[in-house]
Amino acid sequence: MKRYIGYLTAALLAALALSSCVKDLDRFPTNDVTSVKVYATEEGTKQALAKVYGAWSLTEGDVAGVDDGFTGFTRGLFNLQELPTDEAKCAWKDDALRGLDDMTWDANTDFIAGLYYRSIIQIKFANEFLINIPTSPVSQEQKEVMSAEARFIRAYQYWVLMDLFGNPPFVTEKDKTGKDAPKQIQRPELFKYIESELKEIEGKLPQSNGYARANKSAAQALLARLYLNAEVYTGTPRYKEAAEYAEKVIGAGYTLADNYRFLFNADNHRMTNEIILAIPFDGQRAQSWSGATFFVAASYNDDIAKLVPGGIGLNGKWGGNRATPTFAKLFDEKDTRNLLIRTTDHMKNLRDFNHGVHIYKYVNTNQDGTSGSHSDFGDGDFPLFRLSEMMLIYAEASLRDSAVDKAKGLQYYNQVRLRAGADPMRSIILKNIIDERGRELYWEGHRRTDLIRFGLFTTDQYLWEWKGGIEGGRAVSDTHNLYPLPSKDILANIENLVQNPQ
Repeated sequence: MKRYIGYLTAALLAALALSSCVKDLDRFPTNDVTSVKVYATEEGTKQALAKVYGAWSLTEGDVAGVDDGFTGFTRGLFNLQELPTDEAKCAWKDDALRGLDDMTWDANTDFIAGLYYRSIIQIKFANEFLINIPTSPVSQEQKEVMSAEARFIRAYQYWVLMDLFGNPPFVTEKDKTGKDAPKQIQRPELFKYIESELKEIEGKLPQSNGYARANKSAAQALLARLYLNAEVYTGTPRYKEAAEYAEKVIGAGYTLADNYRFLFNADNHRMTNEIILAIPFDGQRAQSWSGATFFVAASYNDDIAKLVPGGIGLNGKWGGNRATPTFAKLFDEKDTRNLLIRTTDHMKNLRDFNHGVHIYKYVNTNQDGTSGSHSDFGDGDFPLFRLSEMMLIYAEASLRDSAVDKAKGLQYYNQVRLRAGADPMRSIILKNIIDERGRELYWEGHRRTDLIRFGLFTTDQYLWEWKGGIEGGRAVSDTHNLYPLPSKDILANIENLVQNPQ
């Protein structure tokens, strides 16, 4: 099977059923699937690494005290990165989602806690793997590569926590196990840690490492993204380094796919020419209400699904997510990324799913027009990094740092536009970049971070429907640039954790 999900045996899924309380970050499983048994064989070691990866896509009751529906990583990332922005609004009446739509969340919002704990528990699994792999019978070369993969996943999830929460609790495999609560790390120090980890494993990861496994380009892509936002995270711009690492990925042999839509359908695992790393989903082997199922089902009701060219390939139609009319203004009709359905009343009340701008970017149909493997659960994989993002990172860096080649930046920018059938531009400014990133990367978990970097997320410089909880939009406090740490974690680790200003 092409996906690592096949390694997640029933025994290892049982091992996922652990409490995620922050005081238990170092705790080992108490069932009969012990580390001694798992790491005694090569197959067990591979399964253990699959568990580290699998926490991205599978939810098996591993986050105690939070409903599984709130803890899927990609679903949580979408909700926290997209719903507070112009790119998405949800019609459901859940208080948690309405608070994200309106930017009126608090430390008890379930989806905030769900993504926080999902990131924490994946870091825990990576730490466990790094503690135990020295005892494995796999070769030294395998140990080095597999350890680098676990460190990449841990660095990625610490980046997620740094980006969303600023100053999370911090534990690595070097901390002694026990009941001591983790200390809190500050954002600039966490930036340095992530940077050093990625640089150290960059040369240990192979360029070719199999589908949906971290390779050298994935580490370089995360470094490019890290440096692009360095001024937000640390106060010091690092755009030259962002361009340098984006260029490394661009030069690694990836190419833009001919068909943008195929990057987000049921068999998008074929698009490895552009997708650098993806989180895999499988309607047969990894059934979840998060991931591919969520991205498709939450985007349609029966009426909207009938308007999608080629159909959606899934029975579920939950009628939840749409974009705002303001976001739709970024597109012209000939742009092939314009996978938007504007109904005749799309400018009306966004509290109703029948209003707003409907998105058919994600579908559960294959390139040949057939449906995915299951009628209720989606197959499509979620792209974490794509080549076009690296091109736009370089283009932005070329405008922000005079040491970066502006002609090359314009070239990369226009390559992304030409793939979409848009006219090339003779020159660009920063507004072109934020708009192009919106057109290219919408609903992929970038928008909140991008708007913060451009000073548009909380200010009145850019308004959209229901920003700040009013229909015409308004500025909000800059405290919204960070989510609060979940109140349960503050109470559980009150001696170490300081809450973000609210």
